[in-house]
Amino acid sequence: MPLQQVPAFEDNIVWLLRDAAGGSLVVDPGQASPVLDALAGAPPPHAILLTHHHNDHIGGVPELLRTWPGVPVIAPRDERIGFATRRVGDGDLAEAGPWRFTVIDIPGHTRSHIAFHGYDLDGTGLLFCGDTLFSLGCGRMFEGTPAQMHASLQRLAALPAETRVCCGHEYTLANAAFAIAVDPANGALRKRADTVRELRAAGRSSLPSMLEDECGCNPFLRCYDPAVHAAAETHAGHPLASPPEVFATLRRWKDGFRG
Repeated sequence: MPLQQVPAFEDNIVWLLRDAAGGSLVVDPGQASPVLDALAGAPPPHAILLTHHHNDHIGGVPELLRTWPGVPVIAPRDERIGFATRRVGDGDLAEAGPWRFTVIDIPGHTRSHIAFHGYDLDGTGLLFCGDTLFSLGCGRMFEGTPAQMHASLQRLAALPAETRVCCGHEYTLANAAFAIAVDPANGALRKRADTVRELRAAGRSSLPSMLEDECGCNPFLRCYDPAVHAAAETHAGHPLASPPEVFATLRRWKDGFRG
């Protein structure tokens, strides 16, 4: 079975991987009931992967562990995730069943946020990045600095272009409006926005996105681009000396954007 997304709450996505024997991997289960429904009749998951400590990403874990005692919970090195059975950080391998993912530290949204990069059984590249990189956007900074968040996003942007970006929320339509406000002459972005509008109007998900498309369309990954830089300077009303300063301006702009 291919990569599966399980909607939770209003706009959260819980990600599932399945193998031929019915085994699974669960990523960021903020809510238990949709996961239990999706895996009804299946054996216990090989593991649960968590990207950060926010409750809308981990809140379903206690109920899942009551249903499946002993399932490993692989999480960041953060004492706020008390039910973790293994804590991982940058460069560690997270292995579960037939899957193997490399852990990447990506602080910014939270101080201990991590991502998991690896491959599905058919060789498809996958990135589970929680609330750091969104399709056409990025997460807010609750515990990190703009410099940290920018550096984290650049690490993700350097992964193979064909990687599927499996983020934690379906925010793409709103993110597209902001991205076009920043970079209105970007033809690839406008095409992506049209596709997203069609998908959402049909009740379909815009996720996962391709990292190659994000690098070409997502302004938060393109702070080096002259057009994005110029738009940020115009909004700020003064020169910006570096891509991290451009990023910080874009993030503040997005926080107040009502387009």
